[in-house]
Amino acid sequence: MDSDLEVECAKSHTIKKFELIEKYVEAWTHKLLQNKACQGLLFIDCMCNSGEYIDEHGNKVYGTPIRIAKILRDAAGQYPNKQIDIYFNDKDKNKVRHLTSLLGKDKNNFHIHLSSIDANDLLYQLHPQVKKKSSIHSLLMYDPYDANIDWNAIMPFLNNWGEVIINHMVSDSVRALNVVRSPKAVAKYEQTYLSDIKDLIPYATNRDAYEKRVENIIKSLRTNASRKYYIAAVPFFNKRNALVYNLIHCTSSLAGFKLYKNSAWKIFGGKSSTKNTHGQEKQLYFSFEDTENTKNITNNQCYYIQDIARFLQQQFIGQRNVPIDRVWQALDNHPIFPSEGFRSDIKKILKDLYGAEIKTTSISFSSGGKPCTK
Repeated sequence: MDSDLEVECAKSHTIKKFELIEKYVEAWTHKLLQNKACQGLLFIDCMCNSGEYIDEHGNKVYGTPIRIAKILRDAAGQYPNKQIDIYFNDKDKNKVRHLTSLLGKDKNNFHIHLSSIDANDLLYQLHPQVKKKSSIHSLLMYDPYDANIDWNAIMPFLNNWGEVIINHMVSDSVRALNVVRSPKAVAKYEQTYLSDIKDLIPYATNRDAYEKRVENIIKSLRTNASRKYYIAAVPFFNKRNALVYNLIHCTSSLAGFKLYKNSAWKIFGGKSSTKNTHGQEKQLYFSFEDTENTKNITNNQCYYIQDIARFLQQQFIGQRNVPIDRVWQALDNHPIFPSEGFRSDIKKILKDLYGAEIKTTSISFSSGGKPCTK
């Protein structure tokens, strides 16, 4: 370890973030490189840190750069005719120096570019490259330490053939916006939310309002309004069950959108976030609006597979012989629920809890009534 570098501790939710990005990038890489139209990949982590941490028990943990470099280096060997470039950047030169010591060598079709400049400056430098090479698929990791987003730096990546993952530090906004006074801090929040500070103050601790604002900004920056755009926000909670940040995935690719949702639910063990619901999801409650039905308790900050099954039951209630592909397509565009990876579990819940008739090519949904609660 560099003598001038203090090893940072990675909390459990941060390690889950590393795992999610790793899982998604591995699947993303092979799906794209198998496509003849894709001539190569460009991965950018403009706030990469040192690549090495310790966990809360003192064990060494590798961060995003080390994990991604391994995946993409291996992929370069499997696809020798595809070009792969990685840009790792951090303002702290000591962190970049240490990261350099952990990375392997380049290959003919695999190159790592290291820098220690302002993250947004790097993105501005890469704008011409991103706009020019339409056959190169990009993935930008934008991971600021607080709620500080330069949308002009990100905009070309949002409009390119590729994906953007933004770490929205909503906890920073909730904690500081109501008491912010310094002109520099005010300018930061106004830049992040593209709003006057007086319009942001009413948000107070309303995390959903900040999240909605960010999603609206992303949509407004899209220059091709005719092409559908997909945004998936995955929340990360700390051990005290406080929301720390949302990892927002942005893409014009339905396949990439589906892949990200599936990756998140896999990493979280069959649920939508790191929130600990303390077994509440297994409890049942009586609905006074629907006196014939008993339901599982739902937490809108952490959904489970039974919530997916309930959504499908509501979508197709009473319908007979619904083609199985149509059932899964109902989940494709859902902002949270995955349409792949948990199909067997979903079908089992539909059968056991809602009385659905499951066939190989279709599902017949019950018309309601009290479901089986055994």
